[in-house]
Amino acid sequence: MNTFTKPMGQPLDRVDGHLKVTGQARYAGEFAEAGLLHGSVVSSTIACGRVVNIDASKALALPGVVAVIDHTHRPRIASYDKSYEDADSADGSPFRPLYNDRVLYSGQPLALVVADNLELARHAGSLITIEYETESHQTDLLTLQGEAHPAPAELPKPRGNFQAEFAGAALSLDLNYSTPIEHHNPMEPHASTVLYQADGSLHIHDKTQGPQNCQSYVQKVFGLEKEQVRIFAAYVGGAFGSGLRPQYQLPLAVMAALHLKRSVRVTLTRQQMFTFGYRPRTLQRLQLGAAANGRLLAVAHTAIGQTSRFEDFTEHVVEWSGMLYHCDHVQLTYKLVPLDVYTPLDMRAPGAALGLIGLECAMDELACALAIDPVQLRLINYAERNQNEDKPYSSKELRECYAQGAKRFGWDQRSAEPRSMRRSQQLVGWGMAGGVWEAMQQKASAKASLDQHGKLTVSSATTDIGTGTYTVMTQIAAQASGVSVKDVTFVLGDSSLPTAPLQGGSFTVSSVGTAVQQACEALQEKLLAVARQTSAAFSGVTSEQAVFEDGHLLFDEARLSLADLVRGSGEEVIEVQVNAEPDKKREAYATATHSAVFVEVLVDEDLGTVRVNRVVSAIAAGRVVNPKMARSQILGGVVWGIGMALHEETQTDHALGRHMNHNLAEYHIPVNADIGDIEVLFVDEHDEIVNALGSKGVGEIGIVGVAAAVANAIYHATGKRVRDFPITLDKLL
Repeated sequence: MNTFTKPMGQPLDRVDGHLKVTGQARYAGEFAEAGLLHGSVVSSTIACGRVVNIDASKALALPGVVAVIDHTHRPRIASYDKSYEDADSADGSPFRPLYNDRVLYSGQPLALVVADNLELARHAGSLITIEYETESHQTDLLTLQGEAHPAPAELPKPRGNFQAEFAGAALSLDLNYSTPIEHHNPMEPHASTVLYQADGSLHIHDKTQGPQNCQSYVQKVFGLEKEQVRIFAAYVGGAFGSGLRPQYQLPLAVMAALHLKRSVRVTLTRQQMFTFGYRPRTLQRLQLGAAANGRLLAVAHTAIGQTSRFEDFTEHVVEWSGMLYHCDHVQLTYKLVPLDVYTPLDMRAPGAALGLIGLECAMDELACALAIDPVQLRLINYAERNQNEDKPYSSKELRECYAQGAKRFGWDQRSAEPRSMRRSQQLVGWGMAGGVWEAMQQKASAKASLDQHGKLTVSSATTDIGTGTYTVMTQIAAQASGVSVKDVTFVLGDSSLPTAPLQGGSFTVSSVGTAVQQACEALQEKLLAVARQTSAAFSGVTSEQAVFEDGHLLFDEARLSLADLVRGSGEEVIEVQVNAEPDKKREAYATATHSAVFVEVLVDEDLGTVRVNRVVSAIAAGRVVNPKMARSQILGGVVWGIGMALHEETQTDHALGRHMNHNLAEYHIPVNADIGDIEVLFVDEHDEIVNALGSKGVGEIGIVGVAAAVANAIYHATGKRVRDFPITLDKLL
């Protein structure tokens, strides 16, 4: 239907870029209002016990301090008497701030100071004294791993006979890996600005990845009607999963606003960003049995993760080991250890970023033991089907990822022997790993509205967490409608808009994008119907014959502007809303994105310092809607993967049960000086099954496999295998 220059596939600049670089984009903690009050959270200093007394007298004596709310002085909340959930909640009973006197973890919010300004609120908070009855706590996964219980996860059933095949294999490896706690640390800290309306309803600007999830949460917790709560999140300064669940500043801000009948803002400090969800620590055991020719005969992957005492957080850690390679004898186990900590939370490529560290490092160790090239070993064990689901893939160009990535990297020049490649004083290491992530699609809705000036507005209640949603949806809408990009506006970040799922899991383009496409195609049908009624030249024109391009409807020599069609309809706007859901034809197939990552490291032999000098990441993710933005997503993922390999860990003082490096000075992430050359290749992949767009999403796949590739390169450089992440100087020397 469209013949003009197709907007999809073009490296369009961010449509919201100008607002962001000029400071006009406003975030959750930046909405002002006369008389706005500010809240500061007072956090627990113990990990387990109960609060005996909270003395807020000195704080309340300060002029300008309006209230101190704690478990003894809070409004009654009906839902606190029963458990409630949100769209991303784990099994168990969600955390309820200021519920009772129990202290469940260090950093737990115990009081909220509300004052005329933020500085005063924080100062007043420092004057509050809390008396505790302390109980013994346990925050160390390593100590309690023997008490692990099966996670409430739907694991693939064991297939074949792992034990027998492993025992009889020509070569068997039994390896252990560990990964640390990581915290999301987006640039924008969590904040909620609750604007109290004259009728008692609430307009809330929140740091979230799902406005409608927060709306539902606030409505349920506080017993409000849906129309009394409206959540806005027009701009989100990074989230990486930290905004999937409503964090505790939201109910605290709402609690204060309803109690005082005033507008209230609660902003968390950087230190308090370490007092809710995180990527959990894992202990992983990989058992691989192989024939002498490298064929996998038996695979077992056991992971033990940590969770809180009140919820069982689960993610897909071990499943990937049953699908990335062909193996008929597989056993997957996933257990949890409850600790005196907050519940973990999904974090970029949840589960896969961890599980692929174990699997892909183990595959490298197997390649070394068999003296087979790591790429060749993966090709020997290439999986044509997803054996976990026993389904063929809708598309899978992983072989091309291996081939194109290896060629661009120059992999054929690699000397197999560890410590055999040098560059003056430095040891050179080349390593690689594969990656996989699910290509999911959720139900979503979108509205398309064309006005009498030919301007198209498309809307859905999704968010843009920095991924480029505004821009990509604009491109999809322009292509599907035939309206030029400059005349399209995409509206998001408002719970009152058409339904959208949480932004996460790399499914926003496939879910919301499909709804946008279908809404614009339905709009075309409405416009064509008007043309048939108002213009003789179009009276018998079918949808297949009509051409929509550059704001016009064309057929042979006839040409009508879409703006004229709206005017001719007698309506102010022509609009249509659709509900999109996954096509039934998906059900017979497995759908996934794949990657191959190649890494060069330089290791100083004397100092043990590691520099990732060069990375080539080859990605197969279906149709790429905007290659510029998709490349940025992969670059960000690669940088994060380097951080997982070399820098990133939240360190806990288990004697105190408290995180120690809860700031950006001591929580190490890569900076510009740590990053060498990163090249991203998108491998052509045509997929008519995954969705009508043929797009799979790239938010997660960029990070998957990177940490393992770095670790494998370090082994190749040094001959030393480090299985405890991150690989820091002390472990290498």
